[in-house]
Amino acid sequence: MLRTQTLDSAAAECPPLCSAGDLRRAVLQARADAPRLASAGLDRILRWDAARALIEVQSGTRWRALAASLARSAPALEACVARGALPGRVGDALAANAPAPDGQPLVALVEAATLVTPDGELQCVSRARNADLFALAVGGQGLFGLTYSISLRVEALAQAARHAQPAETLELQRPGECAARAIVLFVPPAQLEAFLAAARALCDEWRVPIARIDVLRTRAEAETVLRWAKQGYAAVTLHLALPQPLGACVRGTQLCRALIDCAIGHAGSFPIATTREASRAQLEACYPELKAVLVEKARRDPGARLSNAWYRHHRRVLEDARIVVRWNAPQAASA
Repeated sequence: MLRTQTLDSAAAECPPLCSAGDLRRAVLQARADAPRLASAGLDRILRWDAARALIEVQSGTRWRALAASLARSAPALEACVARGALPGRVGDALAANAPAPDGQPLVALVEAATLVTPDGELQCVSRARNADLFALAVGGQGLFGLTYSISLRVEALAQAARHAQPAETLELQRPGECAARAIVLFVPPAQLEAFLAAARALCDEWRVPIARIDVLRTRAEAETVLRWAKQGYAAVTLHLALPQPLGACVRGTQLCRALIDCAIGHAGSFPIATTREASRAQLEACYPELKAVLVEKARRDPGARLSNAWYRHHRRVLEDARIVVRWNAPQAASA
């Protein structure tokens, strides 16, 4: 089973993956370091197709490197990357179908991708070729193949950068308070004001201050299977000023689940890529297609050759029986 190690320990054992052939061999040999080393080594810009206005980059390419390469074609992209609108690597954004600078999911900017599937085959996927795998892979959290390269629509990327909508920030932080945990929740724009009022009331009830609130407008898409953008949302990031002791971990998870319920109660949802606090009931309410996606994962990868922490966590949440925790009150001493 392909597992993810830390980059430092994996890199000490073998060289980074730098080609599609390296990636295929890693998958076929079930090398535990493949996902991390793919990100570390596959960082080149491969091809510029001027006639079709497409640029093909390896999955480990950082957005800042792509922005520098497209300085003339998409001059606004560098400013977007500088303020964190497209953090990390292009392949990570594809796996999460992350929002582009203008709030539309990344799938709108992707022309095609090249994957190494669990059987070691190198496959090109697009809307016209292997369309079912394309819909599974974009936003599929890396379950259906390791991404070798992504072809992006340069004009669409430039337009997304020109029409970027930075997050609106509401500063609430008071002296001595710092955000120790953040949770992103989606609500329809018409429900934003009511949701924020309810979220503040919940945090007051739990005696956890909100250090800061960020709000980003996102847009809907209907092309991917495990999609978070089922409608246009206000993506609300609540930065919670939780205390640091170990007990705060449990308390923070409980509060986050209460906030997820609050978002659901306001016709909202949460990003499945990052919200590990979500319960089984919350996953089933917001992502009813997740079970079918995991079934398809098992069909395409029966040996679970490609595995990662996201997959193991969500499979465990859906498969484990619900556990009810009860506190036993101390018994009164007998006379």
